[in-house]
Amino acid sequence: MSAPLIAPRLRGAPAVVLVSGGLDSATVLAMAREAGYACHALSLDYGQRHRAELDAARRVAQALGAVRHEIVRLDLGRFGGSSLTDTSIEVPTGDAQPAGIPSTYVPARNTVMLSLALSWAEALQGTDLFYGANAVDYSGYPDCRPEYVRAFEQMANLATRAGVEGRHMRVHAPIIEMSKAAIIREGLRLEVDFSLTVSCYQADDQGRACGQCASCRIRAMGFDAAGVADPTRYRSA
Repeated sequence: MSAPLIAPRLRGAPAVVLVSGGLDSATVLAMAREAGYACHALSLDYGQRHRAELDAARRVAQALGAVRHEIVRLDLGRFGGSSLTDTSIEVPTGDAQPAGIPSTYVPARNTVMLSLALSWAEALQGTDLFYGANAVDYSGYPDCRPEYVRAFEQMANLATRAGVEGRHMRVHAPIIEMSKAAIIREGLRLEVDFSLTVSCYQADDQGRACGQCASCRIRAMGFDAAGVADPTRYRSA
């Protein structure tokens, strides 16, 4: 089941949607659009291993009718601490799940991204943020839990002029309780072209997936469970 999607207070109201280039955020963007928001897509160039996901984010934002798409450059790789930003740390592959929080966690990335989205939303006189947090196919990321979403929303209302003046800021995570298969089915219902998306942690310059990292495995299992063809392009194909 998805979290209840709150409709805009006024149809066409601006919302900022975090768009990574993967299938989760593409589905969330389509859900926000269907609900009646004027969607402003926000992506972060945070020093990730490859540019393919940002290219995918551009394609997704255009295909799903984002009013505007911004890519903010903020190199979190300068700090290190993640296999997605530090090439000296190997991206884990195989079926075994590492104990605890995996090396693919980027320190405070979602907090940074949501803070940027909050700034943009307030500048737009908007009150709504969307992001593709998911706690069912959970990878151990602390910033994808329902309690994190609630806590960030509370902070947003303490920290902004909009919140202080009574225009309640809302953080939507509509797929947080959905399985990957359910997300895929919802995206297909909304006519999301998943061939435009890239989920792989170590995709090549053409956006072809490795097929071995956790993100690739979860994506492949999702398409299989959904009973639909997997449009992912793999390097071995």
